[in-house]
Amino acid sequence: MKKNQKTALLGIGIALYVVLSAFVVIPIINRIKLDLGYIVFGLYLNSLGIQGTLVGVIGCVIAELLKGGSFRIAWPIGQAFIGISLGYLLPRTEKIWLKIIYTVISVFIGISLIKTVIEVAMYQFPFSLKFASNTVAFAVDSIAMVIGIILNKKIHITKQT
Repeated sequence: MKKNQKTALLGIGIALYVVLSAFVVIPIINRIKLDLGYIVFGLYLNSLGIQGTLVGVIGCVIAELLKGGSFRIAWPIGQAFIGISLGYLLPRTEKIWLKIIYTVISVFIGISLIKTVIEVAMYQFPFSLKFASNTVAFAVDSIAMVIGIILNKKIHITKQT
């Protein structure tokens, strides 16, 4: 794939992520919502590998800025971990059940652990409260990401050669 084609694909992915994350809101509990942008993130990580990390990180930053309020750095850092780990693992794995396990573990580490530790360190939130709310976010976001990975079998964003 040519560089300009990949750049265009990444731009489309970022735009889809932003629209689904910022404007298609499905509330779960309190401030936690189902982030449908993770569907796009999972699809791009599975198709493009580590470069798909840009979809999640840049998309997350733009979506947060569009929502207004304070910008929380913990989300993009957690997204970066998820993107790098899954961007490496998913394209190298053929079995869908193994991809799902990798995804759930990576999203757990990125959201429940990394995001929690950063928020506790930066804002002095009680660990138990942040861990509990971020674990709920992990559960709903990992479901969305798994859907994106499963959809990758039906939607090919890269030309198969």
